[in-house]
Amino acid sequence: MSNIKVECVVKEPSEIGESPVWEEKDSTLLYVDIYGLRISRWSSLTNQIESMPTEAYVGCVVPRRSGGYIIGEGTRFAAVDWQKRSITTIKHVDTDKGNTRFNDGKVDPAGRFFAGTMGIEVRPAVVEMKQGSLYSLHPDHSVVRHFDQVDLSNGLDWSPDHRFFYYIDSLKYTVDAFDYDIQTGGISNRRMVYRLEKDEGIPDGMCIDAEGKLWVACYSGARVIRIDPQTGTRLQTVKLPAAKTTSCCFGGKDYTDLYVTSAYKGMDEESRAQQPEAGCIFRVSGLGVKGIPSYAFAG
Repeated sequence: MSNIKVECVVKEPSEIGESPVWEEKDSTLLYVDIYGLRISRWSSLTNQIESMPTEAYVGCVVPRRSGGYIIGEGTRFAAVDWQKRSITTIKHVDTDKGNTRFNDGKVDPAGRFFAGTMGIEVRPAVVEMKQGSLYSLHPDHSVVRHFDQVDLSNGLDWSPDHRFFYYIDSLKYTVDAFDYDIQTGGISNRRMVYRLEKDEGIPDGMCIDAEGKLWVACYSGARVIRIDPQTGTRLQTVKLPAAKTTSCCFGGKDYTDLYVTSAYKGMDEESRAQQPEAGCIFRVSGLGVKGIPSYAFAG
């Protein structure tokens, strides 16, 4: 445990950095700045950042098998052509509402893109409740709404054996599990596997490691926690120099590094002076565990 090292690697701050995805082919980290309206790629080889603007709040980005990316932006699933810097609508959601946007999303092991919506924030982490839903975009571009009445749809991932789907509705302060049907993309039997303690902050983005343990970024908690979803216990806490930790993913050589995004939106000058790296991205090494490569959208 004493070998753990936290370093700030992406020093260009995001208002709300989110949705980190490691791209093994290029050794790059893909991520979004929700309120900065941009998708970015940071090269771990050159330390360069490439970005492109989006037209609305962009909650998540994932790779696409056929090239480019898919995003949850505003209330649409859309395709991104990185070379042409163009965005094309695939499907709109929440068409019965005028006050929601996509937040976090991730691709399942079969190539479906799961992403959830939330009410537009009145101020950071303060939203109109019960406005969001969880959706999945299938390879044939059909969309399934799994459930609604979500406050702030957030972190999600699947167990290594694909039997369980884990999900966070942030303002419930819990991590939930579902039984998962990999054949259909169906979820059932929702139950709580962990409730955050007061000092841990608000559960935000998360990822899973090769041992089936969950890593949860804690917004306003300045930490990432590792939990065992089978026993409901916290196994480890990694403190970070940014209070508003937002999400995490494994990457780097053999997926042994944990990349953690953060935010500075809503912080006053004094807070930013105390946390000069707020909004930056951190690399945590020496954890002694490996992650699982991310999946790409199949459609």
